[in-house]
Amino acid sequence: MKKKLALILAATMTVGLLASCGGSGSGSASKPEGSGTSASASQTSDLKVGVFYYNFADAYITTVRTAMDKQLDELGVQYQNFDAQTNQGEQLNQVNTAISDGYNLLVVNVVENASPDAAQNIADAAKAAGIPVVFFNRDFDVSVLESYEESAFVGTDPAEAGHMQGKAAGEYLVENFDAVDLNGDGKISYVMFKGQEGNPEAEMRTKYGVEDANAVLAEAGKPALEFYDANNTSKYLVDQTGAWSSQAAVDYMNTILGQYNEGNNNMVELVLANNDGMAEGAISALQTAGWNLEGGDKTIPVYGVDAMDSAVQKIDAGIMTGTVKQDGEAMAATIATLVKNVKDGADLMANTESYKFAVDEEGETIPSKIQVPYAMYTK
Repeated sequence: MKKKLALILAATMTVGLLASCGGSGSGSASKPEGSGTSASASQTSDLKVGVFYYNFADAYITTVRTAMDKQLDELGVQYQNFDAQTNQGEQLNQVNTAISDGYNLLVVNVVENASPDAAQNIADAAKAAGIPVVFFNRDFDVSVLESYEESAFVGTDPAEAGHMQGKAAGEYLVENFDAVDLNGDGKISYVMFKGQEGNPEAEMRTKYGVEDANAVLAEAGKPALEFYDANNTSKYLVDQTGAWSSQAAVDYMNTILGQYNEGNNNMVELVLANNDGMAEGAISALQTAGWNLEGGDKTIPVYGVDAMDSAVQKIDAGIMTGTVKQDGEAMAATIATLVKNVKDGADLMANTESYKFAVDEEGETIPSKIQVPYAMYTK
């Protein structure tokens, strides 16, 4: 198939934002001790930004952090990055310490979002200190934003990636059904790597990745996907560490292939993963077993989310089938717009007219919740 990158995000959004985020100077940045960077003192405003990441080791978060550092350097603000290492208690301690140290804007990639409690605690701390807080990437209940007018969220539509992945996988299966149906039983067996239990993105990607693929299959007169393990009633596998890790997928897939393989005539025939890290972990295990090798003749279709450079390279090489682009640079640029608003003394949500905003169950716009669109990438 012809390679396509179905960019839904308008080019003017990213380019315009990058142009609008020029700060009070653009010199070299110095590296303070610890994790993070800070603009040179000769170029700083009075704004002091604490940027709190759930885990530096997350591959997608690394792309956001790299882009965010560049944006904040260009804005000429002081900032420090903090790594919670997937520990919510540690992140809350980092936030409280930063507030005590005079940070006057918080940018937070909250660790725990299965319930709104963690985000609410951080919003309450920001409100008590009288400073704004911008949450990003890991979604939670809108009640947190409603509790503090100087709060905002920059993320994605949790369902959108699942819809895109499911539609793409379904269309691929319809076009290649007999080749994918390795044992010729007229059905496609699959494994779903969920990531984290209770995470809105994981929940929606898991739900619609399968449902939308099945809808495409049904329209073509094909049977629905079947989870490889009939005894697994949840029909997905969770990274028990909550880190959506490649290693978790490697371990799961190695175990799966020990029982579900070509020799036993019950090989897993499709992999759906809620991020590229898990997709690539599954591919690593498949390659150890002789599948999905570049130039090889034995390939299981594998889909991920994020469009990491390594995943895109695998797709171009025919090793991986598709991924949903989650634009880390656009997310960082969007956050930078809000940071610039605070720096300039404007309303937190100023200059955001061109963005896509979330809507509630009644279809009403949520004015403090911005959603960066996804895009599909296949070969």
